[in-house]
Amino acid sequence: MVRLRLWWCSFLITFTVFFQQLRICSCWNEETPTPPLPILPLPTYSQIKWQQREIIMFLHFGVNTFTDREWGTGQENPAIFNPTRLNTTQWATVAADAGVSLMILTAKHHDGFCLWPSKYTDHSVIRSPWQGGKGDVVRDFVNAATAQGIDVGIYLSPWDRHDHRYGNDLLYNQYYLAQLQELLKKYQNVREIWFDGAKGAKAKNMSYYFSDWFSMVKELQSSINIFSDAGPDVRWVGEETGSAGYTCWSTINRTSLSIGNSSITKYLSSGDPKGTHWLPAECDVSIRPGWFWHKSESPKRLSELLNIYYNSVGRNCVLLLNVPPNKSGLITDVDAQRLKEFRSAINTIFQHNLAEDCFVKVSSQRGGFGAENMLDSDHLWSYWAPKDDGGEKDHWIEIRAKDGNFLRFNVISIQEAIGLGQRIKRHQIYADDKLIVKATTVGYKRLHRLDEGEVQARVVRITIRESKAVPLISSIGLYFDPF
Repeated sequence: MVRLRLWWCSFLITFTVFFQQLRICSCWNEETPTPPLPILPLPTYSQIKWQQREIIMFLHFGVNTFTDREWGTGQENPAIFNPTRLNTTQWATVAADAGVSLMILTAKHHDGFCLWPSKYTDHSVIRSPWQGGKGDVVRDFVNAATAQGIDVGIYLSPWDRHDHRYGNDLLYNQYYLAQLQELLKKYQNVREIWFDGAKGAKAKNMSYYFSDWFSMVKELQSSINIFSDAGPDVRWVGEETGSAGYTCWSTINRTSLSIGNSSITKYLSSGDPKGTHWLPAECDVSIRPGWFWHKSESPKRLSELLNIYYNSVGRNCVLLLNVPPNKSGLITDVDAQRLKEFRSAINTIFQHNLAEDCFVKVSSQRGGFGAENMLDSDHLWSYWAPKDDGGEKDHWIEIRAKDGNFLRFNVISIQEAIGLGQRIKRHQIYADDKLIVKATTVGYKRLHRLDEGEVQARVVRITIRESKAVPLISSIGLYFDPF
C-alpha cells in the first residue's frame, strides 16, 4: 500500500510538470500581433519631432525695423541699428508663454546686414552703436532660447542687396558658404535653417549652389531640418497667409520642385499622394500685416489666428508665426498679449475630448491594435488598425454617447500614425446618419471646424472611403470651440 501511494504521488508530480511544460510550449506558439507594413516614404526622426511642435515662431529683426521697410536696399548705414532695450530673454519668455518650442531668427535678411559679428563683412552689428559694436544678437538669442528650453533656427537670406559679390556665382557662393559655416560652427544645436528664393524682379542674375549649401549644413549639424521650396526636410506651403491646401500630403516628388519657381505653388500646397519623398509643409504668416515691425500696424485678431491654426496645423502642417520685435528690441505688449490669448484659446478648445466619455466601436480590429489606442496620450505609435483581410469596402469608427445623451461639439480631430506613412485619401463624417464632413487627407492632424456651427448628436461615425493601405488612426476627438 505504501509503495502504491508513493507511485501515485510520483505520477501526479510527473503529470503536473508535464502539463505545465505543455502550457509553456503552447504559449510560445502564440504569436504576438505585429504592426502593419509601412507605406513609403516615411518621415525621419527629426521630421517627426518638427511635426509635433505644431506652432513655431519667426522673428524678423534688423535694419528694416528702423527704416520702416519690408525689403531693405542694402545701402543702409549700420549705425541706424540701435535697439535701446534689446532683451532676447523677453522674446523667449513670450514664446514659452505661447507654447512655442522653436524660434527662428533672421540672422541676415535681403539687405545683407548681419546680426552677428561676421568676419567676412563689416556690414553688421560691428559697425552699430549697439553695445559699442561688440554685440551679438544671434548669440544673445541662442542663449536666451536655450535657457527657456526652446530650440533655435536661423534664416540666412540668399539674396544679398549689399555685398558686391552678389551676381558673381563663384565669389558669392563662396561668401555665402563661409557665413553658413561661421554660423553653424559658432552656434550649436540649430534645429531648422531657412532658405528661400525671394528676390526682386530687377535683382542680378545669380545661381545659388543649393546642393553645396545643403550638404554643408548636414555635415556641420546633421539633426537640422532644412526648409526651402524644395526641402530637403521641410517644404514651403506655397503662400504666406498661413493656409495649406484642403488636400495636403506630406509626400511629394522633389524632382518636380525648384527653389523660387512660382509655377509650383499649387503643387507645394497639396503635395502628392504618389510622392517619392517625405517633405511636409510649413505655413508661414505674420501676426501683423508686415514681416518687420511697423508702428502703424496692429496684430491680427484672435479669430483670425484661430482660422490660421485650423487651416495650417489642422491641415497636416506646422504653423510658422512671425512675431517681429520693435525698435527698442522688444516684442510689443499687444503682440505678446495676443499670443497668450491664442495659446489660451487653443488650450480651452482642446482641453476636453468628448470621445473619451463615449463608447467607441470600429469596423474591425487587427490583434493588439484596438480602438482604445485612439484615446490614449500617444498620438504617434499607439493606433487602431483594422484587419488586413476584412474585405470591407470602407473602414469606420463609431463614437456613441453613453446613456442616450447628446454630444455637443463643433470640432472633430483625426490623426494618422504617420510613423508608418500617410495613407488616407478620402474620409467622411456623419452625425446621426447625416453627412457633416466630406474631406480628403488627414496626415499628422486633421481638424474639422464645422461650418454649420454647433452639432448635437448621439452617434458620430468617421468613415474612411479610400486609403493607400489599411488606415492607422492614432487619435480621434470631439471638441467644442466657444470662440
